[in-house]
Amino acid sequence: MTVFLALLPAYFLSIFYRSFLSVIANPVMADLGIGPRELGFLGAAWFIAFAVSQFPIGWALDRLGPRRTVSVAMAVGSVGAVLFAMASNALAGTFAMALIGIGCAPIFMASLFLFARTAEPARFAFLTSVLIGLGSLGNILAAGPLALASAHYGWRTAMLVMAACFLVATLLAAMLLRDPPRAESASGKAEGLVEGLASILRLRPLWLLAPITLIGYAIVATARGLWIAPFMGDVHGFDAITAGNAATAMALAMVGGAFLYGGLEKFVGRVKPLVLWGTVATAVAFALLALTGGSSAALAVVLFSAIGAVGFTYAVLMAHARIFFPAHLLGRGMTAVNFLFISGAALLQSGSGWFIATQRASGFDAATTFANLHWGFAALLLGAAVVYAFTPERAES
Repeated sequence: MTVFLALLPAYFLSIFYRSFLSVIANPVMADLGIGPRELGFLGAAWFIAFAVSQFPIGWALDRLGPRRTVSVAMAVGSVGAVLFAMASNALAGTFAMALIGIGCAPIFMASLFLFARTAEPARFAFLTSVLIGLGSLGNILAAGPLALASAHYGWRTAMLVMAACFLVATLLAAMLLRDPPRAESASGKAEGLVEGLASILRLRPLWLLAPITLIGYAIVATARGLWIAPFMGDVHGFDAITAGNAATAMALAMVGGAFLYGGLEKFVGRVKPLVLWGTVATAVAFALLALTGGSSAALAVVLFSAIGAVGFTYAVLMAHARIFFPAHLLGRGMTAVNFLFISGAALLQSGSGWFIATQRASGFDAATTFANLHWGFAALLLGAAVVYAFTPERAES
C-alpha cells in the first residue's frame, strides 16, 4: 500500500525522536549543562510542539490534503533535527526539539486519515496497528543501537546521521503521497478550524475518552522515552550500553504489543475491552515495579517489557475514537484525539522531570524516587480506566 511506502519511514523516525533521549540522557545533560528537570523540559518540547500543531494539521488534512501538510511540516522538522545535533545549551536544544515535534506532528495522522478515507472501516484498527508495530521499530533504534553509536562516535554524530535520514524521509513522502477526494459536510459548507473544533467538542463520548487518552499513552511513552535508562543506571548501576539494552527489551515488547492488539481486535471484533483491561494490567505492572523494581534488575526489565506490551493500546484506542467522527471532520477529529495523546506525554515528561528533581532535593535515594513515580503512574492509570469504563462502545445510530 502506498501509504506505508510514503509514510512508514517518516513514522519510524517520529517514534525514534519521541523516545531517544532516555538512552543518551547522561551525555546530553553533560554537554548542555542541564539536570533532570531541564531534561524533562527538553523531552516535553517535542511533545508540546507536536500537540499544539495537531489543530492546524487537522484542518490542513481536511482542506489541503496530506501531501502538502506532511511535506511542509517535515521540512521544518529536518531543520530541527540538524539544529539539535549542533545545540550548545538548553535553550537551543529545546527549540530544536520543538521544530522536530512540528515535523513529526502530521505523519501518523496523515496515515490514519488515508486509512480512514481509502480502506474498509473494519480494517482501520488492523492497518493502524500494523503501522504502529512497524513504526515502533524506531523505538529499538533509539535504544541499544543508539547507545552503541553514541558510545563509539558521540551523540552529536549519531544525531546528524538521523537528521540526514529525516530529510530523506521528507523527500520520499513528498514524492509518493497522493491526496484523496475532499469530503464535505452534510450542509455542503466547509467548516473552518474553530467551527470544526466546536463540532468535535459537542461529541459527548469523547469527554469520557479524554482521561485515558491523555494518560494511557503518555505514561508508557514517558517510561520508555525518558526514564528507563536513568532508572537502570541509577538504581542498578547499568552503564549506558547495558541500560540501552534494557530499553531495547521494552521497545521490542511495544512492537509486539502493537501487533498483538491488532490481531486481538480482528479476533474479538471489539476494542473497548482490550483498552480497558490492558490499562488495568499496565497499572498493576507499574505497582509491581514500584514494589520490587529496586530489588532485582532482571525483574525490573521484565516488568518494563510487560508495561510496553500491555500498555501500548494507542492504536485500538484511536480506533475506538474514530467511530464517533463524521467523514468531513475526520482529520480534525483524529488530530484532536492525538492532541490529547501527545499533550499528555508533554505534561508527563515535564512533570516527571520536576517530580524526580524534587524527590532528590528532598533527600530520597534513586530507588525510592522511582518507586514513588511508578506508584503515581499506577494510580493515574486506574483512575483513567474507571472513567473509560463508562464510555459507549459504539456511536449512536
